[in-house]
Order: sequence, then structure tokens, then C-alpha cells
Amino acid sequence: MPTLLLRLIGPMQSWGTASRFDRRDTGKEPSKSAVIGLLAAALGIERENWTDLQPLTRLTFGVRHDRSGIPGRDFQTAQNIISADHSKIHETAVTTRDYLADAAFLVGLEGQDRSLLERIDEALRDPVWPLALGRKSYTPSEPVWMDRGIVDSSLVEALTGCPWIVSNQRAEEVPKELLISIESDEGTGTLRMDQPLSCFSKRRFGARFSHSVLIPFPGEVSDVSQ
Repeated sequence: MPTLLLRLIGPMQSWGTASRFDRRDTGKEPSKSAVIGLLAAALGIERENWTDLQPLTRLTFGVRHDRSGIPGRDFQTAQNIISADHSKIHETAVTTRDYLADAAFLVGLEGQDRSLLERIDEALRDPVWPLALGRKSYTPSEPVWMDRGIVDSSLVEALTGCPWIVSNQRAEEVPKELLISIESDEGTGTLRMDQPLSCFSKRRFGARFSHSVLIPFPGEVSDVSQ
């Protein structure tokens, strides 16, 4: 079954799934809902269009942590914020924005419809709308698409066999193992609430399961500083 590989690298990324009001969180890896949103932006799928979005949500999702990044937090202020019960207005509110700095993830999407993966791959090279890593201001520092983006391998094989996507690392920073998270159909593993159930304008998300394993470092590394 073919798999499409994406490269998510940038100075800042944020993949929140539990953000509420004045707190915007981030997970430790890209969420499926956010990556589907990135694909929708590339394809030009409107927020109200569930018909074209639904096939993307059926793809099996996986992530490899090539560089996990450093957690960070920004504090921002907002004025004239209405309280949740509408009883008062806060003249000034402090909000928090969590993010990952200097992270690099290899994402895989597996599906039976190769033509769909080819359309996505083509759209990533010439997106309809700008691509972002979780928030509009967090833009990729390298192309999301890859030269050989579609491989005729299972999701696990594709994530395991792809060369390391990080460059310009010191030799002592090259890991011996990499973490991968694979979507599971067995109902076992970690529960994640990032499976889109509707168009993005309605913001309905359901549960999915994924399991994580460590894999040996994938092959030799070029362009490593000594």
C-alpha cells in the first residue's frame, strides 16, 4: 500500500488538541487534525467542505521524531475579553502560547487510493493557500514535500526506511534511535482526540489510537559537523 511522506521542519511549531480560551497548548508531535488541515490548505479545500475533506481523514497517520524540539511558551495580552459566562469584560487578559522550537518531524500518510496521494503531493509543491506548522505564523523553513514523496511501502516501512531529514548536526547529537508513533486500528495504545469528524468550520473531533516504538537510526548521516 503506498505511503506519502511529508517533512515538517521549522523554527517554531504548535500542535495543540486541548486549547481552551486563554491557553493554547501543543503536543509533542504533529496532530492528525492539524496535518489534515495543512493538506486541505494545499488542496484549497474550504472549511465548510466535508465532501472533499473526508477522504483525507481516512488516511492512516504516522509520525517519526527526527528532532523532538525544545518546548517554549509565549505570553501575549488581549484587551476587552468577555468572560465565559458573559458576566463581565476583562480589560486586559494574559494568554499563553506553547510551542516547539527547532523540531523536525517525518510524517507518513498511508492509503489505498494512490491517485489521492499523488494529488496531495502535487498540491504541496504548489499550494493554493500558505502552509503552516500548526499556527499561521509558524511557517516551514524547508519544503514540506519530498523528492520521493510517495513510496510503495507500508507506513511503518516508509517511516523506518527513510533517511534522517535533519542536517547540520554535530556528531554527538546524532541519535542512536528514533521514536515513531503509528495509528492503530486495534483500539490499543495512546488515545488521541484529533480524528476529524466534520468539516473544520464545525470543529468536531473524535478518538483514535496510536502506539509508539523506538526504531534503529535509519542509515548513514551526511552533512554532519565534526
